[in-house]
Amino acid sequence: MTYEETLQYLYDQLPMFSRIGTAAYKKDLINTIRLTEVLNNPQKKFKTIHIAGTNGKGSVSHMLAAILQTAGYKTGLYTSPHLKDFRERIKVNGEMCSKDFIIYFTERIKPQIRYLEPSFFEITVAMAFEYFAQQKVEVGVIETGLGGRLDSTNVIIPELSIITNIGWDHMNILGDTLEKIAYEKAGIIKPNIPVIIGEISDETKHVFEECAKEKSAPLIFAQDNYYVQDFNYADNQLQCEVVNKRKDEHYTYYLDLSGVYQTKNLISVLEAVQQLQLKNWKIQQHHITSALKKVKHLTGLHGRWEKIKDNPTVIVDVAHNIDGIKQLTEQLELVSYNELHIIFGVVKDKEIVNMLALLPETANYYFTKAQIPRALNENALADLAKQNGLEGKTFSDVNTALKKALTHAAKNDLILICGSVFLVGELSY
Repeated sequence: MTYEETLQYLYDQLPMFSRIGTAAYKKDLINTIRLTEVLNNPQKKFKTIHIAGTNGKGSVSHMLAAILQTAGYKTGLYTSPHLKDFRERIKVNGEMCSKDFIIYFTERIKPQIRYLEPSFFEITVAMAFEYFAQQKVEVGVIETGLGGRLDSTNVIIPELSIITNIGWDHMNILGDTLEKIAYEKAGIIKPNIPVIIGEISDETKHVFEECAKEKSAPLIFAQDNYYVQDFNYADNQLQCEVVNKRKDEHYTYYLDLSGVYQTKNLISVLEAVQQLQLKNWKIQQHHITSALKKVKHLTGLHGRWEKIKDNPTVIVDVAHNIDGIKQLTEQLELVSYNELHIIFGVVKDKEIVNMLALLPETANYYFTKAQIPRALNENALADLAKQNGLEGKTFSDVNTALKKALTHAAKNDLILICGSVFLVGELSY
């Protein structure tokens, strides 16, 4: 098979959560364990860092990977979903895995696909582990897909676990309270392995304390040791003044990931580096400073408050749940523009009404959808929005919506595209 035929085979044969939702979700690790056993457990051949959380886990994963590779470690990075190219999910030192490897691996694993009937995610996790082992990476930064306890990535024994935050997302699978969601995320905590919690709340703190105690895992709350004293957003760059409480030391970091919500993710990253240094990882301060300036260049991360056009300014952001949209509205308060145009599309299983309630009523809206079965029809979305005081036009795809927004927007306006990872992925830019 060619590379294109191989991808089509994987899409056709394997249930894919991003397309069909909960029907593709496997509520155990049996298939992943069997797949990795067939492959002679490649995940045991390199060190790992495991990252979960409702929001921010992708940014934290990419920032950490950038720092590790800047420090000289051959670094694998597994994340999901992808925006443009399937191979974005599996990278080594910022380079996507080869097309030849995708073909080779798929041919090799076909008997297990027929026998086990795994999900798309289960196969991609096994694929990543095998590629990292073949490439002889020194460390793999592994982002969970959904949850943690039953996530396919949860077959690793990492050097360090990180849980960025807990928010309202995937409640139909993870639970209808923050405590239940936290419990699922806390499932990545391993016996005697340090775990960093990026953000805590009264509802979730005790869950992490209990799970960590049960596993005898050292528990570190990042905010106990670091805080952002000040920040400045200018020229699509984020400048952060950070205080290390342990040493009462002050550092200035410049981030090319310019969303103000990255101030929270930065604290988790710095604490993770500290914990790795305590384990004798050779990471120096200049590695951190240098890497954070060029995370996008080093790792290929896109879609986090990313400017793709000037005059008018066009920003894309993969925010797709309540907390993500809330962070976007906070960002908008820091940005200067004349009129605001929002291109918005969502998938059906989100807290759509609550997301709409957070959006500004004064914006010009362009309601659309991603080209996947899970996407909410643009007319249904517009009806829900109207009930929440948001008026706008409907468009069958995001590129048509953007074309229309560009004809309406003046040079000093801002166009924001958000609501779905898949919406951003379908943009032609």
